[in-house]
Amino acid sequence: MKKLVVSLLIILLVLTGCSSSQGNKATLKVYSWGEYIDPDSITEFENEYGVRVIYDLFASNEEMYTKLASGESYDILVPSDYMIQRLIEEELLQQIDTSLISNFEKIKPEYLGKDFDPNNDYSIPYFVGDVGIIYNSEAVDSNDVESQGWEVLKNPKYQDRLYMYDSERDAFMVALKALGYSANTTDENEINEAFEWLSELDDIMKPVYAGDEIIDQLISGSKDMAVMYSGDATYMISENDSLEYYVPKEAGTNVWQDAMVIMKDSENVELAHQWMDFMLREDIATLNTQFVGYTSPVKSVFEDMIAGDYEGFSSYIPSESEKNEEFHYHKNNVQLLSDLWFRIKAE
Repeated sequence: MKKLVVSLLIILLVLTGCSSSQGNKATLKVYSWGEYIDPDSITEFENEYGVRVIYDLFASNEEMYTKLASGESYDILVPSDYMIQRLIEEELLQQIDTSLISNFEKIKPEYLGKDFDPNNDYSIPYFVGDVGIIYNSEAVDSNDVESQGWEVLKNPKYQDRLYMYDSERDAFMVALKALGYSANTTDENEINEAFEWLSELDDIMKPVYAGDEIIDQLISGSKDMAVMYSGDATYMISENDSLEYYVPKEAGTNVWQDAMVIMKDSENVELAHQWMDFMLREDIATLNTQFVGYTSPVKSVFEDMIAGDYEGFSSYIPSESEKNEEFHYHKNNVQLLSDLWFRIKAE
């Protein structure tokens, strides 16, 4: 429900911003996840810089890419790490001038210099997090979760109590990590083992495959366990204190970063840099992390949150394990995983 409210607020904001009174103002076009910003941040940016912001929403990196491939153009995008790698390889982004971003120095160093953009030539971190298991502690034994890790998702004790995101990327990550393999493997034997693991899960658990509706369904108690993104888990736990979040550290997980990038054909490059700098400003980063629940890469904001609003929320602190991995873009894997995932759901 929170995501729906955020999306409706942003749509209303965009429609309001299209009034004739703003016709002569510079316009910044942003394409991002719908639940990823406090609408007040957009309004404040518009007022402070005397501009208009068009803020369009996507539900997945793939949806975003498809729209770009159709010829749609934006100034700012907020993709995930592996998609940023793809956009860089396809020369769809332009380099960032960090001298124009005074708040760049406020980012925690561990969120810079990632494999998908080693020198941060093209991307500025926006939110970070990981993927774990969220469960109702009144219905699921925490000892099972902590001792079994990802394998608890196949425990018949919890049959018919499981949600899974309808996402081949996330599902195969879980299976590959459970089997001790890299989430970025291109080895077909390992991928086929992961396929068998997921097929077995499907047979045993009879999971419901769904999208963001999982969030409200778990909060209300309709089922008891799901694979979940850390920021969504933070929000869910704040709504239902019976929910707990666990990341299997021995097997590892996907640690991810969503970042701001500038499209190569942006018509408002200076304004795009100003948007990036604005989003890293401590008061604005605080607004957004409080509203959304995802982890801010801004050091002072992160420290304030874990000592304040999100004190005691393990989901707000990205897990640390030598087996954690960022996703990489592998062109040959895309269709293979999609085909295998279709077969699993069709069984």
